[in-house]
Amino acid sequence: MTLTFLGTGTSCGVPVLGCQCEVCRSSDPRDHRLRCSVLVETETTRILVDCGPDFRQQMMPQPFRRIDAILITHAHYDHMGGMDDIRPYCQFGDVNVYADRRACEGMLQMLPYCFEANRYPGVPAIGLHTIEAGRPMRVGDIDVMPLQVMHDKLPILGFRFGRVAYVTDMKTIAPDQERLLHGIDTLIVNALRFDKPHHSHQLVDDAIVFARRVGARQTWLTHMCHDVGLHADVNARRLPPDVQLAYDGQVLRF
Repeated sequence: MTLTFLGTGTSCGVPVLGCQCEVCRSSDPRDHRLRCSVLVETETTRILVDCGPDFRQQMMPQPFRRIDAILITHAHYDHMGGMDDIRPYCQFGDVNVYADRRACEGMLQMLPYCFEANRYPGVPAIGLHTIEAGRPMRVGDIDVMPLQVMHDKLPILGFRFGRVAYVTDMKTIAPDQERLLHGIDTLIVNALRFDKPHHSHQLVDDAIVFARRVGARQTWLTHMCHDVGLHADVNARRLPPDVQLAYDGQVLRF
């Protein structure tokens, strides 16, 4: 199984429009962050987690083949604003989208034309499915366990794929949901920046504490804003070897 980081940035992306900080002016491509998304693949199965407004750009370098499932963490625009761009993939058949009740309702509001009885020709063909935290599912040859985290007061979903877990936009997690992550080898988790607490996102130190609690052997940080610092400097000087910033285009193999 492989996991490709399609985007590791927050809702504004990096560079941030109009910003002249050293991260936004960096020539290191690892400091350029599209909106947060990953692609999980085996030889026979392909799962996209979140489909933000950078989806088209993110998929251009990827081989063009069927997407077996799109898993949506929550209904914020930076996580599902690219859904209309899945049109080309509908030539393989309906694209199955899995989300919790709130996110399904959000998709119906955002893309009502995709769910009308008499759809306009060419609109995305979406099979929308409601899922719940704690109820395992299987897509092709990949086992998926949805789990719930809190994005401030909004319940959203994270996902475990065997011994790999992907959690973004988390502020807190309940003990019963955290137990669903015990035994993982690799954790991918959000870490907005080092300083200045945020009401709905954890910081780098929070992410490290969380990784230690669940016993991850390797942790990759994602959903980072420009305030996190330069990729090369942070990984070399501010983080332990088992906790590192991820970057767009990075591929993990399991």
